[in-house]
Amino acid sequence: MPASELSKPTAAAGPVVRTRLSGIDLLLDPALNKGTAFTEEERDLFELHGLVPPHVGTLEDQRLRRKMVLDSRPTAFGKYSNMRDLQDSDETLFYSLIAHNIEELLPVVYTPAVGEGCQRFSEIWRKPRGLFISYPNRNRIDQILSHARYEDVRCIVVSDGERILGLGDQGAGGMGIPIGKMALYTALAGIPPEHCLPVLLDVGTDNQALLDDPIYIGWQHKRVRGQEYDDFVETFVRAIERRWPNILLQWEDFAGANAARLLERYRDQLCTFNDDIQGTAAITTATLLAAVNAAGPPLKEQTIALFGSGAAGVGIANLLMTAMQAAGLSEEQARKRFYVFNRYGLVIEGGQGTRPSQLPFARKRADVAGWQLSGAQDISLLDVVRNAKVTVLAGVSAQAGAFTEEIVREMARQTPRPIIFPLSNPTSCAEATPGDLLRWTDGRALVGTGSPFAPVEVNGKLIRIAQVNNSYIFPGLALGILVAHAGRVTDNMIMAATKALALLSPAREDSSKPLLPPVSDSRRVGLYVAEAVARQAMADGVAQIENPETLQAQLRAYVWEPVYLPYERIE
Repeated sequence: MPASELSKPTAAAGPVVRTRLSGIDLLLDPALNKGTAFTEEERDLFELHGLVPPHVGTLEDQRLRRKMVLDSRPTAFGKYSNMRDLQDSDETLFYSLIAHNIEELLPVVYTPAVGEGCQRFSEIWRKPRGLFISYPNRNRIDQILSHARYEDVRCIVVSDGERILGLGDQGAGGMGIPIGKMALYTALAGIPPEHCLPVLLDVGTDNQALLDDPIYIGWQHKRVRGQEYDDFVETFVRAIERRWPNILLQWEDFAGANAARLLERYRDQLCTFNDDIQGTAAITTATLLAAVNAAGPPLKEQTIALFGSGAAGVGIANLLMTAMQAAGLSEEQARKRFYVFNRYGLVIEGGQGTRPSQLPFARKRADVAGWQLSGAQDISLLDVVRNAKVTVLAGVSAQAGAFTEEIVREMARQTPRPIIFPLSNPTSCAEATPGDLLRWTDGRALVGTGSPFAPVEVNGKLIRIAQVNNSYIFPGLALGILVAHAGRVTDNMIMAATKALALLSPAREDSSKPLLPPVSDSRRVGLYVAEAVARQAMADGVAQIENPETLQAQLRAYVWEPVYLPYERIE
């Protein structure tokens, strides 16, 4: 039986938390702890005198105190570690602090600080949060999931830690990503924290530094691969289906080949999506639609170079192609608008290292016949920009500095408003910095980045850089799915999220304004995206709610707010 419950508000009073926990057990529960904000009556009722300082404070007092502590931390990692400790001691205060400082704290609790957080996760792991499901425990998964504390779980973010941001294999340290993603589910979309469960599938690591590290907290074993890996993932999926038949499962930071394969295997079997593939595609397409509106020529006239064609890159290309077809192009015409790169250069028929998922975007030899090339063999990004008159350049390569001055100046020479998105995370992996891109294009470039960057001054004017971050998409997507009780995540639902975000672009009204809403508006964005996704789920016949007239009321009723409620004791 759960240790607490939320009572429904009555006509005479608001909602009340009823719990049987008391004393130190109550204070050690991050979902229930209020620290110094417990009232005198609650301290009497729950035997808290002496366990907390005598000062009776408020949530506002606590936010001020925690912000002062946070500001005293000189490094991003120090701030990240401090926020993780706060989340594990008082969830309401954690989310309230974020809500009042979204723009400042989003980079702390997620990218870019979460990258170092994953690399140093073994140093800062202190209290249980989420579940580590390791390969040696593959026969205990049902038992692990069975505890009553997980009764209310409705959504899971799962990773195997193999491709964390642009940092590669972080093993069990990859748990920082599911924890961070789930925190944004709540902070940016109001999904109740008790509905969220971060999961790390620990199948070992091929990161030798971790295997040799005496403080590494994961399974110190080379990664399990092949059929054993597939069987383990299958066992996990079937176990969560048995435990929660209507669960929403988000795949996160799996290596490219596994990411696409697992999504394809399970997308028609349960309610699931991959944020690296579908979320990245949605935010990139939404931002590009906003940039195209500001730049002038319509989407169907843009020529796109996509530098990096792993799972995320191919996902972007596929969604953009769908948008181009919706704009009036045939499938063949849309494909001809793309130049896609892998590690060997332009993806071309018969070229080296081409994966099956990249083949639909492989250029024919005839397409490049007669081009003047800078090298004897592989066709470089500079070659494509120079010969194909590229108007849009997006990078998901994790290759810092890949967008060189020569490439960018050549692009700017050919198009009045080049659209350039260095999307790789964290900041150290960005293909270029906004300052360089704007300097090399005389301030004409429309820039979006994967990590946050400070505004750039151009000709005496500060230009705010759009952060093309999945956090604009996945929290609202998840909220819409949960409120609609959707049984599947359709491609139309992903596109609905994309179009909804594009409609919120400040650049729609004024082309000189930013491409995306300010990060401080993330909660409003999440609700707007959620409504669009839920309505599309109903239109697609995968929702379990039928009356669109009550949707907004259901969204408002579901959303959790980080405020302290009065407590009553259950005997």
